[in-house]
Amino acid sequence: MNCLWPTRALHILPLTALLLAGCQKSDQPVAQNPVTEVGIYTIKSQPLMLITDLPGRTSAYRVAEVRPQVSGIVQQRMFSEGTEVKKGQQLYQIDPATYKAQLNRAEANLTSAQNLAERYDRLLKTNAVSRQQYDDALAAWKQAQAAVQVARIDVQYTKVLSPITGRIGRSAVTEGALVTNGQSQELATVNQLDPIYVDVTQPITRILALQRALESGSLQMAAKNQAQVTLTLDDGSAYAVPGTLKFSEVSVDQGTGSVTLRAEFPNLDRKLLPGMFVHAQLKEGIQQEAKLVPQAAVIFDSRGMANVWVVKPDDSVELRELKTVRTVGNTWLVSDGIEPGDKVVTKGIQRLRSGSKVKAVEASDTNLVETFSTAAN
Repeated sequence: MNCLWPTRALHILPLTALLLAGCQKSDQPVAQNPVTEVGIYTIKSQPLMLITDLPGRTSAYRVAEVRPQVSGIVQQRMFSEGTEVKKGQQLYQIDPATYKAQLNRAEANLTSAQNLAERYDRLLKTNAVSRQQYDDALAAWKQAQAAVQVARIDVQYTKVLSPITGRIGRSAVTEGALVTNGQSQELATVNQLDPIYVDVTQPITRILALQRALESGSLQMAAKNQAQVTLTLDDGSAYAVPGTLKFSEVSVDQGTGSVTLRAEFPNLDRKLLPGMFVHAQLKEGIQQEAKLVPQAAVIFDSRGMANVWVVKPDDSVELRELKTVRTVGNTWLVSDGIEPGDKVVTKGIQRLRSGSKVKAVEASDTNLVETFSTAAN
């Protein structure tokens, strides 16, 4: 029995040492989590002009396809391709020889018919001719007058004139070409470029949403220049002169569900050409109490919902879900989920956890850009 006691004591000593070590650790202070410093932006309520950016194409104000109204050989082209032509300016000369001959013949027939009708008029007074003979002679005279008029028109039509003022394109025919009345191939095309149209399309759903916002009062029409439209060219440069919204299509395209809007722009320097791809900015109205959240503060979850971290009065953070309306410059226009005065985190988002304490500092590099043209969502 005496020889077993030392062995039991050897087993008890390590356990006692572990207990003492545990007691010593419990007496030490527990380290606290460090406070994360984050950059914030304080939400404000402010008036905002809503502008919609819509892609579109330019189209000529007028387009005239020049075609011959008589048949014959083209003798001369009387314009330079790509230049400005005036209304009534001669573009082509068609050989007039046969038409002048027809005019001479018609004039000779007219003289004969006129003499006969005048002679019958004198003879009718003495009953030398019947009334029927006189009426036939009078009708032949009027027919001869009409034939002369038609022949003169044909001679005039040998001079192919420009129907409008504008810029003429390339010629489809040269001297010596045979052209025919009513042919499908135009000789040339004249485009009136000043002013010029810009046609854009907008989804009907967006138009209905705009109407509801106006009816509810959340959006107010811009009283001044409400129909004014600005333009951005395909290279990103701004077109200097604003245009005016003229009309919207009265029917919805069944394939795309969109409505065509047409704006008119001055084009004195001919900078805009038909067929150009452009972006038109339309002023929709003013939202008096708009809430804008920097895009840097918005994160999207797996459902595609927008969220922001908000600093609460006790310096803890919580994740809030937002209801976004559209993008405006480098911000999101928000309708629900955030209120004026709330502090949203724009920097240090990756280190945040729900309920964690933060040190909030106004972010110095958060510059809202609210004047960008925006695409309707």
